[in-house]
Amino acid sequence: IRDRIELPFPTHRNDFEAELAIVIGRRIRNVSPQAAGRYIFGYTAAQDISDRDIQQGESQWARAKSFDTFTPVGPYIEPKIDPQDLTIQLFQNGQLRQNSHTSQMIFNCAQLVSFISTNMTLLPGDVILTGTPSGVGPIESDDTLEVRIQGLAPLVNSVK
Repeated sequence: IRDRIELPFPTHRNDFEAELAIVIGRRIRNVSPQAAGRYIFGYTAAQDISDRDIQQGESQWARAKSFDTFTPVGPYIEPKIDPQDLTIQLFQNGQLRQNSHTSQMIFNCAQLVSFISTNMTLLPGDVILTGTPSGVGPIESDDTLEVRIQGLAPLVNSVK
């Protein structure tokens, strides 16, 4: 499955970020890290695209990361995978740009779900991006981006 990431301001610097995404399966509020796994439906790949010109020019980052097509996820949700030590990679036009393991995340998936649930109620279908490894870089029109996370279907998108 391939979709297109559209750059609204092609002259701006736009960066890729490969991320593991957590998909919530049950309503959750104020849960401990030990119980958080019971509320996770599964995991999928995500590409977090950021317009760095806007991000650096505004104190709030939401607009820089929220353009249509900027956060593709998928193509499938895997409910039966242990997210503790998965390889996470991003290829840009076939070149490896990011290469790490989820074991190197600052906060693991259960900690993230627990922390977020103390601030807001999470509902089935909510998606949490877990953060990106080093190697973030710029994208340009006609690039092909592929996120590969061990045990998950690859997420492949073209840039226009």
